Order: sequence, then C-alpha cells, then structure tokens
Amino acid sequence: MTFTQGFAQFVFYVFAVAAVASALMVVFTRKPVKGVLFLVLTFIAMAGIWIFLQAEFLALILVVVYVGAVMTLFLFVVMMLNTEIDRSKKMLVRYLPIGLVVMLVLLIMMIYVVGSGQFGLAHYAAPGQLPAHYSNVSALGTTLYADYVLPFVTAGVLLLVAMIAAIALAFRGAHNRKIERVPDQLRVKKADRLRVVKMKSEKGE
Repeated sequence: MTFTQGFAQFVFYVFAVAAVASALMVVFTRKPVKGVLFLVLTFIAMAGIWIFLQAEFLALILVVVYVGAVMTLFLFVVMMLNTEIDRSKKMLVRYLPIGLVVMLVLLIMMIYVVGSGQFGLAHYAAPGQLPAHYSNVSALGTTLYADYVLPFVTAGVLLLVAMIAAIALAFRGAHNRKIERVPDQLRVKKADRLRVVKMKSEKGE
C-alpha cells in the first residue's frame, strides 16, 4: 500500500467515524439545537465520503441544499419553538417500546441488505479507473435526460401537480381582503372625501 492510498484510507475512516458519531449524537442529545448542529456535521461527513466515491456533484448538492438551506431553516424553527422538556420525556417513555421494535426491525433489514452476502467484490466487479477528463455531472445529466427521461419528466409533472393542488387547497379566496388601488387614490378629490357639516352651537343651561 502506497502512502497516497494509506492517507486516503485514513481520511475515509475519519469521515466515516465522524458521520456515525454525529448521527448517534443527533439521536441521544437532549438539546434540539445541538441535535440540528450534529445533523449538519453528519451531512458534511457524508459529503466527504461521497467525494471519495467520485460523486462530487451529489456531495456539493448535499452541502449546498441540505446544509445551506434546509438545515438552516430547521435551525431557525427549532430555536423559535418552545420545546417542553418534561412533556418530551413523558412522550419518550410512552412510545419507547414501539420505537425499540421499529429500530430492531430496521437494524435487521440494514444488516441483511448491507451484509457481505449482498455486497462485495464477489457480487460486483471493482469499478475501473476513470479518465482524467471524466465528469460525473455530465454522466448524471446523460443518465437522467437520456436513459431515464420519461420517469424524470413524470416525477417533475407529479411535483408540479402536487404544488398546484397545495396552493388550491390553501387558497381561501378574496374574503375580507383590503386592496389599495393607487390610481383611484391619485384621482381622488377633496369633495369626494371631505364634507363640511354646519351645526348649531349648543348653549349651556
């Protein structure tokens, strides 16, 4: 093993340990804000692993979209929410058995899927060395818009329909809405808005 391969393997294990440790801290931390920050660290570590897998575009999308936008929104929401720690503890004790059962089922499924019987060089050939001018962005675009163009367009149409349906369901109409019409305000005259009323003065008794 050369020095470059050893260093790359060391950096990979650093990212892997950071991803697993930060993911565990997301689950076990008691502070919601710290949980969000640990989740950001998990995304950054996973982006580093994706770079090692030569998926630079997905790594950049993960950092820009999730860390830069989604997790920032989550952080603001968590900071503005008034979380009740005592109520959360009661709910945790109440739903702990169901959570343990679900966790056990997911763990068994992950072991079965990610186990050595499903992956490895015995089942899949080792990836070849890519040329220097290779771009996974171009390869991803070719795959989406050439090989899977129909499912990609179908997914886009479904998302558009869902967005229009959400807007239609949330729209309540023009009830009790006050609209300012600037041209009408500019054309208004004093006689239209002001009326002088003459009243007799009242005399005291």
